[in-house]
Amino acid sequence: MDSVWVVFVIAIGYLAALAVISFVVRRSSRTSASYTTGGKAFPAVFIGLLLASEFIGTSASMGTAQEAFSVGISASWNLVSLGVGFILFSFLLARKFKTLGENTISGALARAYGERVRVATSVIMIAALLIVTIAIYASGGAVLASLLEIDPAVAVVVTGALAAIYVAVGGMRSVVYTNLLHAIVMFIGIVISAVVATKNVGGFGELRAKLPAEMFDWDGVGWAQIMAWMIAGIGATFATQYVVQAVISVGDEGKAQRAGFFSAIMLVPYGVLAALVGMCSAVLYPKIESIQAMPAVVVDMNAVAGGIVIAGLAAAMLGSLAALILGASTLMLKDFYQRFFNRDGDDKKNVRFIRVATIVAGMLPIPLALYATDVLTVTFLAKSLRAALAVLVLMMFYAPRFGSRGGAFASIIASLLTTIAWFLAGDPYGIDNAYIAVLTPLVIMTISHFVSKDRANDVRAKVEEPA
Repeated sequence: MDSVWVVFVIAIGYLAALAVISFVVRRSSRTSASYTTGGKAFPAVFIGLLLASEFIGTSASMGTAQEAFSVGISASWNLVSLGVGFILFSFLLARKFKTLGENTISGALARAYGERVRVATSVIMIAALLIVTIAIYASGGAVLASLLEIDPAVAVVVTGALAAIYVAVGGMRSVVYTNLLHAIVMFIGIVISAVVATKNVGGFGELRAKLPAEMFDWDGVGWAQIMAWMIAGIGATFATQYVVQAVISVGDEGKAQRAGFFSAIMLVPYGVLAALVGMCSAVLYPKIESIQAMPAVVVDMNAVAGGIVIAGLAAAMLGSLAALILGASTLMLKDFYQRFFNRDGDDKKNVRFIRVATIVAGMLPIPLALYATDVLTVTFLAKSLRAALAVLVLMMFYAPRFGSRGGAFASIIASLLTTIAWFLAGDPYGIDNAYIAVLTPLVIMTISHFVSKDRANDVRAKVEEPA
């Protein structure tokens, strides 16, 4: 009972810290612009840790451990691929997005391909963000239900409500500051988990002795799967709403570029440590369900260490949810409410709408989360959907005269349908849905390039770096 109270006090203290941060920064969210951008320029390291913590939700943490429980260290490629994605994003796109000045991915693509593409992009992006939210609720509910012995449905509802409320109160600035705290706590938590789990096994040597040798192969999951993770991970960093939104909030193009490197520095070791926890769990608890790989390790810790790790898992969950919810609600505001229902530009109406949209985006995925079990697969689908948009983003900046406006619109619609259909069909012939997501726009844009003269607007002049 004493241990339960120690864990409870640590968890409540952490949530109280989040509440204080949101309350203090609420004055910076009184206009729709400050709500969605934070109202000031942030240091590159803040944005880098923000971006990393957005991608390391409980679905990624638990999903990587869950996969490593079965396949070993190669499961870490799930998160390592995101680190690679951020490095490439820094070199190829960070400066261009910052110079372009659009704080929505749909707005950026609309510059090149027209207003139809804005709406289509917004729909697919909102769908992708809410799919990830479903996975995070499912994994978060599993953690809280297991550790606190409460009903999973209650855990999911509480998680969604907390995330939606603190985002609704403070907007982008509260997300930046709270996710900075999240990043620190979640990294400490995963280090403690890996150290304690390895110690309980008897050390790394014992872990090697008790697991099949192939579980230590970096390509154990297979290069086809690794490449699929790479495509989806790179695509997710190239074309995700909250990545663009965060990059716009830094002071200049150089800081936007450095932010991506800070993200990679955190993501790569985090992925390896999460996989190590899953491997240790396979030795310590071989008969449990794989989704319990990480919670099972936490349950056997002492109260203080367990409390810190639980706070880290809560940080991972709330950090990702905050970014997802803010990203989805910003798209609802920019691409639907402002264009169709508030054309006179009344900013008070915009602020009221986005606060309501934040609550809706937080609560809408809850019913579906109760039925999601394979959290890594669900998260991966959302990455694949964004990979399709990444193809268009690269074309927009580097090959703006290739394809056509109509081809871009058709690519988005077709990618949404083919990727989800391929996923639901179980990835036939062993071809991952990530490949379908990337190939669909490539094929359609190539065809449209030769049959249509409706070329895209060239945005290169707007993003050329000064000599």
